[in-house]
Amino acid sequence: MTVYLSQLKAGGVIIREGGAARLVQGLTTYELARDAIARGRPLATILPEGGETVDVAEQAAKGALDVPMRHPEPARMYLCGTGLTHTGSASTRNSMHAKSETHVSDSMKMFQMGLEGGKPAKGAIGAQPEWFYKGPGTQAVATNDALISPAFALDGGEEPEIAGFYLIGPDGRPHRAGFALANEFSDHVTEKLNYLYLAHSKLRPAAFGPEMRLGDLPRHIEGRSRILRGDQVIFDKPFLSGEDNMSHTIANLEHHHFKYAPFRRAGDLHVHMFGTATLSFGSQIAPQAGDVFELFAPEFGQPLRNPLAVAADEGFVDVAAL
Repeated sequence: MTVYLSQLKAGGVIIREGGAARLVQGLTTYELARDAIARGRPLATILPEGGETVDVAEQAAKGALDVPMRHPEPARMYLCGTGLTHTGSASTRNSMHAKSETHVSDSMKMFQMGLEGGKPAKGAIGAQPEWFYKGPGTQAVATNDALISPAFALDGGEEPEIAGFYLIGPDGRPHRAGFALANEFSDHVTEKLNYLYLAHSKLRPAAFGPEMRLGDLPRHIEGRSRILRGDQVIFDKPFLSGEDNMSHTIANLEHHHFKYAPFRRAGDLHVHMFGTATLSFGSQIAPQAGDVFELFAPEFGQPLRNPLAVAADEGFVDVAAL
């Protein structure tokens, strides 16, 4: 039976097994993962008994659920990801950067590298994927909370993805706690200006949750990505994930992230987004403040819903000399 964990903003963990969910007070999912590492056991086997019966959908609707796991020190929580990892992900990206219909962009070249070498034999090292950094734990947004686009952004668009949550053990070994839905919110107009602006376009918040699925990632995931503007649905398309729909294995993407020693610092928490092939930007949709992004996949329980907001203009950032 699949087990799901949710973290309450006010404290406490919801454990859902099948349709039954119970709230256990006085702990966090981070503490549970740390305990599982210390005991050398799978997370699903050390979950506490008892608790009060709760309705996960009701908790989500009233905004009580946080992202599935947070580090108590936000600066030690890293939001990162890989792109061009899904078998349908190259066309939109190539259209951003190709100089002509016959030009093969760097995006398409990297995508081809993944097709040719992203799924090596178990234990072998395959092609290196594109990689990006989004920010620390302060940028992790819970379901129903706003995704805030900076005033200088040229776009604020969704990317429906699956994210893995990883806690680094005392010996520096990464441990995967589970997987959750993710909206890897990005500025695609800025990225289209020049591929070298990709890093700038990714420095945005990202939304996760509200339920973390324990165990392995299903090989085939089919969800829906929608954008609502008031009562109108302005975008509605399926998105696919899981290794059957990817040009890389999860193990290969994990290796190329955690091969860097600074990403294996004991006690740190990493949230890694695995990419997508579905973007409303590819359908010429320009989200506006007040629009609501909604992602759903049955394998991940409750949907992830976030309104779009735009921050006030902070103007020129004046650096003070000491």
